[in-house]
Amino acid sequence: MTDPVADLARRRNDLPLPDADTSVPLPRRLLTSWWTWAVVALSVVFLVALLSQYLMLTADIPVEGGVIQGINTAAIRSAAWYALPTLAFWTIVFIWADRYRPQRLVVWYLVLGWGAAIATFISLHVNTWAAQQLAVTGNGDPATSARAAIFVAPFVEEAAKASVLFLIAILARYRLTSKVSMIVLAGLSAAGFAFTENIIYYARAIMYSSQNISVGDAAAAVNDLVWLRGFWTCFGHPLFTMMTGIGVAVALRTRSKVVRVLAPLVGYGAAALLHMVFNSQVSLNNGLGQRILYIVVALPMVLGAVIYVVRQVLAQGKVLANRLGDYAQLGWLPASDPVVFARQRLRWWAVMVAATRGWKVFSATVRLERTLTELAYLRDGQVRGIYDEAATVRARYLVEQAKGLRGVAIDDPRGLKLSLPRLRRPRPVTYVPPSYPGPAGIGGNWPAPVGQPPIGSPGYSAVDPTWGPPKG
Repeated sequence: MTDPVADLARRRNDLPLPDADTSVPLPRRLLTSWWTWAVVALSVVFLVALLSQYLMLTADIPVEGGVIQGINTAAIRSAAWYALPTLAFWTIVFIWADRYRPQRLVVWYLVLGWGAAIATFISLHVNTWAAQQLAVTGNGDPATSARAAIFVAPFVEEAAKASVLFLIAILARYRLTSKVSMIVLAGLSAAGFAFTENIIYYARAIMYSSQNISVGDAAAAVNDLVWLRGFWTCFGHPLFTMMTGIGVAVALRTRSKVVRVLAPLVGYGAAALLHMVFNSQVSLNNGLGQRILYIVVALPMVLGAVIYVVRQVLAQGKVLANRLGDYAQLGWLPASDPVVFARQRLRWWAVMVAATRGWKVFSATVRLERTLTELAYLRDGQVRGIYDEAATVRARYLVEQAKGLRGVAIDDPRGLKLSLPRLRRPRPVTYVPPSYPGPAGIGGNWPAPVGQPPIGSPGYSAVDPTWGPPKG
């Protein structure tokens, strides 16, 4: 197979190029990587989108009969601190779930930033425009927010949050290997969206409660809203967007063209429907009805989603064991690999042991785990019919790469212990006095024992003075 044909087959399967040459300096590799420029470009877009929202929210809005005062900077700063714990919680949860083949740190950053900046930018402008179109008595129509929240916001917000999933599926499909991968990315996008949205809601509550005496205790009113949005209903956006993520994951891991088209649409429809039901109950139902629906409907759905995600995470271990077992049966991998690299506990222990034995061992161990994990998912794609024979070339490359790492990496940590430094001072070693004529003799370090005859004493046999070489 010639190089052009091989490159064409690789591109059709969306298989990556061989790893970059490590002999090239790191700054040059970063400058030539398209990921670097994607981060730079999108970071600029994130800043512009956030600045646009800031200017829009802080500006005064003229309405019939007066002016709605914009949000000040102090309120936004306080609201950001209130919203930060919820963001940190969901970020940790979703990154923890992405365990077997975690995405690049760059991908996590881009997805989180997309939800916090781009998705909120789109939703804010579209929802505001839609609310103006739905108004009956003008911009101050009290029913406008409810109509927009029920009939417009679910579709707009879910499309804005999920658009990054389709973007990554187009540009880096090879990295999306399971439902867990898409659930994590969808959850991070939703967490970023909820963070910015919570800042807006909290800031508005701070402004309103500080300017209206009818609210009573302003701090208590804001705290109630923080507990409601930041704790009791914080699962909303991640749960909704997770449906779209599952649909995209099903489409990526199947060979059927019909399923590839319908699965994302069904997932998006489920996300928008759940979002619509949630907003309608919050907007139209009373306090007692909301509590009943929360206990009877919302909490069971959240519990079911948690169980589903946990089962999917555990299922990844079985996928690795089965697919690495295929290569072990062919003799390409040792028989211990399906056991060691399919169990998360052994993978972590190998990394911990390697971390105590130097950077070189640690780096090789992490690279070995990533290589074999990619090999397992590559084989899973072949079994599902996603890749053709071009994947075999990539598989052989990964096997050779793993073989080169085994001399340094920890490939089987069972029975190994951490190489920790000794914290106690070593005790002085007590030597047993040697028996004569050992080291205490000529050139020794110990004095000659008392009571033993010295060298050359009559106790030794005398040398015959007539001895010598034969004459003649």
